This record gives sequence, C-alpha cells and structure tokens, in this order.
Amino acid sequence: MAIYLYHYYDKTIGPFKNLSDLSDEEANRILLDMRDSRPYSQPAQRDVLYMKRRRQYEKLAFDKFVAMGGKPERTSPHYMVVEYCKWLSEWYQNSGFVMLPIEKFDKSTISFTYGDMPQNFGPLTDENDRPYRGKLFSYEQILKVIEEFGLPQEWNPDGELGPERYIEVQVWSDKALSDFLK
Repeated sequence: MAIYLYHYYDKTIGPFKNLSDLSDEEANRILLDMRDSRPYSQPAQRDVLYMKRRRQYEKLAFDKFVAMGGKPERTSPHYMVVEYCKWLSEWYQNSGFVMLPIEKFDKSTISFTYGDMPQNFGPLTDENDRPYRGKLFSYEQILKVIEEFGLPQEWNPDGELGPERYIEVQVWSDKALSDFLK
C-alpha cells in the first residue's frame, strides 16, 4: 500500500511555516494577525495559550520519540498527516497542500499520533478509552494501528465519534522538505 503524507497550508503564507521555530512573542503576533486578517480560518480560532500548550506537547513528543529510538534533527516537528483529510483541506480560506510519498522520509526522523497531538496527549482524552491514546508511534507501529482501526478521516470525518480525525505525522527533520523550506 502506497502511503502519502499531506501538509495543508494557507497559500498566502506558504507551506511549512512553523510557529514553533519562532519566539513566543512572534508566534502569538502571527496568531493575532490570523484572527484579524483571516478570521474564518481554523487556525484563527486558537486561544492565547495555544503556543504554550503546543510547546509542552512537542517537548513530550520529542522525549518519547528519543526514548523509542527516534533520531530527531529538530527540537520541534513539522506537521503532516497520513493520507488526504477533507476536514483539514478546508481549514484555510485560501487552502493548498503538499503531498509526498512516505518513501521520501527517513523513517527514523518521523513519528505518529493517532489523532492530533493535543487531543492524543491532552487531559481530556482517556488513555484507557482507546488503546492508541497517549502514545507516539514509529512508522512500523502506526501501520499496525491503521490495520486495526483504519484511518480516522474515513470512520470519523465529522468528528462525531471522538477527537480523532486524522493521523498526525511529526517530521523531525528538514531534509525531505528542503524544496519547500526555501
């Protein structure tokens, strides 16, 4: 089975513009600008504590990734998802996406959560409710999870069955994305 990773972005900004690469002040300024200039986009709905929580989850994921033998080249990941997700494709008023085959990536530099990291690791999700919650997966592991549970965007496209709407990919390296980071 060929697997593709997708990254959705606002065409007026461009792909892989990572808020985590910025200072808190700069990132929050951009979030406030999004609220003013693109109020109907999904990212404009983020609250003032978004970056604080995001950095906490990224640190948690980084530590878990290293503990499982991952080889991160960045301290915060770029974000992608496994396969097409209609919901994410509609996040931006001027939406675009990058689609890359999984083979472009060094598997030791990517990790996966079944669902969004904050919902996967967050306080409102019960790890005992679903066996994939609270966990970070390697490529080989996520293939088994997909085999057992399927793709969330197929069984939960509207979010009515829980917070899982896609499989998030944390890309801990710039190498496969270098053409887009210029």
